[in-house]
Amino acid sequence: MGTSEMMRRYLWRRAMEFMVVMVLLVGSGLSQAVPSPSLCSRVMPQTLEHPKYEESTTPVGDFMAPFVQSFLQTVQSRSFPKDLVLEIVKNPDDVVTNQEFVKEVLLYEQGFLVGAAIGILYIVLMPIVGFFLACCRCNGKCGGKMHQKQTTSTHFRRRMLYFATFVTTVIILAGNVCMFRGNQAFKVSVENSTVELNKAFNNIKTFITAVPQQAQSVVNESYGSIQMVTNNLDAIGPNLGSEIQKQFKPTFTSALQSLGSLDKEVENTSGLLNKLNTSLTILESRMNTIDSDINTFKTKVDNTFAKPGCIDCNKLKPEIDKVIVSSLNTSIVSDMEKPLNEIINVDLSSKIKEAQGMFNDIQETVTNETSKVVQNIKTELEKIKSQISTVNTQLKLSALDGVLSQLKQVQGDVDNFSPEVKRAEYIRWCVCSVLCCVILLVVLCNICGLILGPLGLKPNLEPTKRSSMSNCGGTLFMTGAGLSFLISWLFMLLVLILFLIGGNAYTLLCKPWKDGELLKLIDTPGVIPGFNPNAAFGVNVNISGVYQDCNENKPAWSVFHLNQQINLDDMLNVSKYTDAIAKDFDNNNITLSPVTFLTPDMKKDLQSFKAKSFDFKTPVQKINDISNIDFNPTIAKLDQLATVALVDSKQELKNEAQSLRNIQTDIETTIFPELATVNSTIDELETAVGGINAIVGEVLSSLDAAQDFFDKNAADIVKTESRVFLDCQLGIFSAFAGWAKKMITQEIGRCGPVAGAVNSAEIIVCSNMVESLNAFWFSLGWCMIFLIPSLILSIKLAKFYRRMKYADVFDERIQLNYIPRAQMNFH
Repeated sequence: MGTSEMMRRYLWRRAMEFMVVMVLLVGSGLSQAVPSPSLCSRVMPQTLEHPKYEESTTPVGDFMAPFVQSFLQTVQSRSFPKDLVLEIVKNPDDVVTNQEFVKEVLLYEQGFLVGAAIGILYIVLMPIVGFFLACCRCNGKCGGKMHQKQTTSTHFRRRMLYFATFVTTVIILAGNVCMFRGNQAFKVSVENSTVELNKAFNNIKTFITAVPQQAQSVVNESYGSIQMVTNNLDAIGPNLGSEIQKQFKPTFTSALQSLGSLDKEVENTSGLLNKLNTSLTILESRMNTIDSDINTFKTKVDNTFAKPGCIDCNKLKPEIDKVIVSSLNTSIVSDMEKPLNEIINVDLSSKIKEAQGMFNDIQETVTNETSKVVQNIKTELEKIKSQISTVNTQLKLSALDGVLSQLKQVQGDVDNFSPEVKRAEYIRWCVCSVLCCVILLVVLCNICGLILGPLGLKPNLEPTKRSSMSNCGGTLFMTGAGLSFLISWLFMLLVLILFLIGGNAYTLLCKPWKDGELLKLIDTPGVIPGFNPNAAFGVNVNISGVYQDCNENKPAWSVFHLNQQINLDDMLNVSKYTDAIAKDFDNNNITLSPVTFLTPDMKKDLQSFKAKSFDFKTPVQKINDISNIDFNPTIAKLDQLATVALVDSKQELKNEAQSLRNIQTDIETTIFPELATVNSTIDELETAVGGINAIVGEVLSSLDAAQDFFDKNAADIVKTESRVFLDCQLGIFSAFAGWAKKMITQEIGRCGPVAGAVNSAEIIVCSNMVESLNAFWFSLGWCMIFLIPSLILSIKLAKFYRRMKYADVFDERIQLNYIPRAQMNFH
């Protein structure tokens, strides 16, 4: 292999090493710009875990509600009487004797009083009218006489009465259907009220239970952050040490790689020199043997040439004198051996191990140098942990335990009274169902009369001869009318009572509850004895405002204005501890072990080797001279001389020619291959020495740069990376403080379920129960009002279908002509 090829490979290797160093430098820069995320940050939850709540109550949505509410709005158009309610609350014993107060109450209730007056009038008049009508008819008056006068408009009147009765009956039937529906809706509302109230109670209990858990979650996250920092501090050697190593790695890698390359070149050169020395020793031994054989050959030839029979032999003597073997120049070995040993004695591999060991020991050094400050920081971390653990105390969440116990007591009372309520509701439902059935019986009497009467009636038949079916239809009309007189005033009494109860429940409870006026009334001091929202919550809040905020599912922090009680910034201010940590950490100095890549004497030896020049041409030339040995022409001349010599010299010349031929063969078989090996080794050695000389300068420059970088920048790098590491740990607390503040002010205690429970109560009481009750009495009153035209129309219509006792024939075929009277003439 030629010298130029070896140099080409060497330059290619150095180029690849340069690219590797550049990649390491770029990677180191990136690692410095972006610290390890696992050390600098802790992934916080996006939000706190919120409990699952039971589905809220939905209103039944009775279709009668708009009609009833519109009617009640007409009856009571005044606004909520807050002043009257406050007067009752403040002076419950004096309100009855206070004439002005009674007057104001009557003025407010004037709509209901008018309705009550109408109801009372109905209740009084209906039995009186029924009594007189019954007496009158029993005496054959008021249509009681079983005689029907037949006129031309009889059929028209019957049809009109029939249509009016049908319409009235349909209206009463519609009201009766609404009664059934309202009665059933009220029953369902009462039966479901316990379940729905328990849902509301459970949601509130879940909320009350979840709030301390959410607060504890914030505290637990602080423990997690503190534990993470503690773990990072416990592993400060690997964590901080590795970052410091990253800063030194490019320079160390470049220097150690160049030093390693030089060490390999020196080892390679030393091996080649040893190989050359061995080859030269073997070659010299073999050449001494050849030289001895040549001397023996020359002695024999001289003896042969001296014989008298060897004619013209002396002419070949100059040719025989040329049969020699040149000596080898082995000075190259001795010239290189001493300077090369000086480099070998430098022991580059040990310097590489020494520098690598210092680099690897950085982590252990960091651990040992920071053990005391780490212990101090852990003490400060315990103070931070104690500070954050006061969140539950600061938020006064222990007060929720009392609320929870009271809530459980109320829920227990509801469950205890629930069977009694359901039993009473069942009785009420049965009674109201009977009332509905009574109204339905009146409707059925009318419907049967409307069906049977026309089916059995023949218009041209005399009233005294009407069929039993027609008569039955008329009788059913009278039955329905009589039943209406009997029940209407009693039912109207029920309507009046339910109207006053349900109507006032809507106007004084449900409507102001829905409009928020009821909550504003509760906000008034003194309405609820012993209850002061400001004292209860410790801040200036009111129930209506709390409800409004909870209806928007706001957190407890904003609902109860906790910022007025708790200095959250101070509670989550960990800087008073982290500043001490930073100061303690900055005062701690981490000193790395010194490293010396090469001593001045080692550098001097390398430079001395580079300055030397070695003569590789002379031994190569000697080898080439030996490689050109060719005794074959001399052998040919000896063979030719033997042919002309006398007999006694001929055989000797042939033997001597053969001896020279054997020498030539030995040279070709033993000397020439070894010469080729020596020549190749010298070429490789020359290339290796050139490689050493080529990289010595670069190695010295790289090592000087690395030594200078370490000496000047080691302290700054350690300080910078230490600060970065510390900032990473403190950043974890900053991230936690921001997250905790957000959770406390925006997530903890979202009180939507509380507002949902209040809304559920409003739906249960008002939207379901009160509206169902109002729908029932409204439908019943509707039926009672239309019973008046129904009984009038049915009584009148019954005479057109009942069988009469007295005939009154009217023939449509008789012509009535005018007959003039006779006049007397007195003239």
